[in-house]
Amino acid sequence: MATKHEQILQYIDSLPVGEKISVRQIAKAMSVSEGTAYRAIKDSENKGYVSTIERVGTIRIERKKKENIEKLTYAEIVNIIDGQVVGGRSGLHKTLNKFVIGAMKLDAMMRYTAAGNLLIVGNRTNAHELALKAGAAVLITGGFDTEEHVKKLADELQLPIISSSYDTFTVATMINRAIYDQLIKKEIVLVEDILTPVDDTIYLKVNDTTEVWHEHNRETMHSRFPVVDDNRKIQGMVTSKDILGQKPNTHIDKIMTKNPMTVSGKTSVASAAHMMVWEGIEVLPVVDDSNRLEGIISRQDVLKALQMVQRQPQVGETIDDIVTSQLVLTNGKNKGEEIYQCGVTPQMTNHLGTISYGVFTTIVTEAANRVLRTYKKGDLVVENMTIYFIKPVQIDSMLEIYPKVLEVGRKFGKVDVEVFNEGTLVGKAMMMCQLIDRS
Repeated sequence: MATKHEQILQYIDSLPVGEKISVRQIAKAMSVSEGTAYRAIKDSENKGYVSTIERVGTIRIERKKKENIEKLTYAEIVNIIDGQVVGGRSGLHKTLNKFVIGAMKLDAMMRYTAAGNLLIVGNRTNAHELALKAGAAVLITGGFDTEEHVKKLADELQLPIISSSYDTFTVATMINRAIYDQLIKKEIVLVEDILTPVDDTIYLKVNDTTEVWHEHNRETMHSRFPVVDDNRKIQGMVTSKDILGQKPNTHIDKIMTKNPMTVSGKTSVASAAHMMVWEGIEVLPVVDDSNRLEGIISRQDVLKALQMVQRQPQVGETIDDIVTSQLVLTNGKNKGEEIYQCGVTPQMTNHLGTISYGVFTTIVTEAANRVLRTYKKGDLVVENMTIYFIKPVQIDSMLEIYPKVLEVGRKFGKVDVEVFNEGTLVGKAMMMCQLIDRS
């Protein structure tokens, strides 16, 4: 039986895209308190199918697919640029495919403007009207308004007209930044992208017997299965070790491992990999917010995903990408010694103009990872890092990083890292890594 919160979420999800939602309306429709309705609306907003806009209200928007994540809805644009909707509110849920800056003559501008676009322009009423007729929404910069007949046209066509006090360059930069951030999110592989869905997952009920486990074992050749109750909520995991020596009529809930480790669909694959290596787990159940089984992931699924990520071309560039791209390998004085050089660029500094602590951590981590990969091929997960000495390093300085492998085992590596600037020691760190075999 679904909880009241889950029932409200399902109700909101079933509403048509573009419909306005209010706490009072949801509370009345679902016969719940306004506090319960408010929490459900906020949860829907976090899940990405509801958007709240100042001076407009809360509306149901289209849930974006993973492959379409770089596209934004007009409702999201309003929030990004602190805009005000002056017309066409009912079209805020729609998705734009590109934006056009109207810094040209009217006829030339219209050649570049098509349905699904967002035209960014100043107080040019003719341009607003022609853009709407072409199927594009309008973003008016400089805090200007438009004429009443244009607003009525926007309402009829369900295409938003948004006004922003920012100038055209600033607005375009803010939208670009938002799309860029979405692209970075797209690159991060989540558990929900690789899991075996619940419909394809074999699981046991708490009142099943070991005889059922043996049947599934013969069918699939697998030995690990999640155990759920009648509401499909995860209760435990059962493996061949638990079954060994048990009678055929023994109930699973008597021998299973209770309260197993689980992950949600929004957990990153890298985080799941760390859990599996650290705990020595081959299979992890994937659950929703109510602890209901959504599927499983295996260690093989995780390794394939991590290898796939490494082969993907990078689209969005994070600060880690900027830092690691600066690291250059040079030959040391001693044979086999690896030294890395890294210049301190403006993006790497803090408000004092010296290298930031986070960037220093990234440099140390990347150098240690690279030197460990020369010893053992595979994927690495940082388990522990201690920076026990660091001095300020000025902008435009050139760092020399000396990673020294102290110990490498089958499943771990220990590295000592020293960082110099013009011959002076400016940082020292120790790092432990978990090593994940690709086999």
